[in-house]
Amino acid sequence: MIDLYTASTPNGWKASVTLEELGMDYTVHPINLMENEQKKPEFLALNPNGRIPVIVDKGNEDFVVFESGAIMIYLAEQAGQLLPTDSKGRTQVIQWLMFQMGGLGPMMGQANVFFRYFEEKIQPAIDRYQNEVKRLLTVLDGHLAHNEYLAGDYSIADIANWCWARTHLWSGVEAEDLEHLQRWMNQIGARPAAQRGAAVPGKLDTESLIKGARNIVVK
Repeated sequence: MIDLYTASTPNGWKASVTLEELGMDYTVHPINLMENEQKKPEFLALNPNGRIPVIVDKGNEDFVVFESGAIMIYLAEQAGQLLPTDSKGRTQVIQWLMFQMGGLGPMMGQANVFFRYFEEKIQPAIDRYQNEVKRLLTVLDGHLAHNEYLAGDYSIADIANWCWARTHLWSGVEAEDLEHLQRWMNQIGARPAAQRGAAVPGKLDTESLIKGARNIVVK
C-alpha cells in the first residue's frame, strides 16, 4: 500500500496518474497548499524541501520518496511497467522525463507566476517564459510527428509531459497549431487511468478553467 501526499497540480498528477496506470493500491492524503500544510513539521519530516508529491511505501518498510520524477521511476521499477529494463530503452524514457523536469515544468511554472499570479505585470518576463514554453511544446510536437509516444511504448515520460502540457493555456500559451501534440494529449487524456489520476485529490472543473484561460491567452 502506498500513502500519497499530494495536491491538484501537474506534479501531483504525475504521481497519481502513474499509480492509476500501474493499478497500485494507494491512500490519498490531500495537502492544502494555500494553507501551507506542505511547510508544517510533519510534512517536512517526509520532504525537507516542502513540496508535493511525496509517497510512503508501507509495504517496503515505510520507504519515503519525494520529487515527482523519482516517485515515477520508483513506482515503475516496483511494478515492472512503464519503464523499460534495457539500457537504451530506459535511457530514452528517462531523457524525456528529464526534459519535463528540467525544461517544460520549470518554464511553465515561471510562465504561470508572471502571467497569472505576479501582481506587477512584467511583460519582458511574461514574453520570455511564454516563448520558451511554446518552444518546448514545439519540440514535443516535432518528435511526436514521427512517434506515437515519446519513447517507444507509453511510459512515465508520456505521463510526466502530459500532466504539464495539458495545462498550457493556464500559462497563456496557445498550442492549437501543434497538431501532433494535440493528437498525443487527446490520446492520453482518453485513457481511463489518466482521467482518474488527474482527478486526485479532487476533480478540478478543467473545462471552466480552460475557458477562463483562453479568454486572456497570449499567442
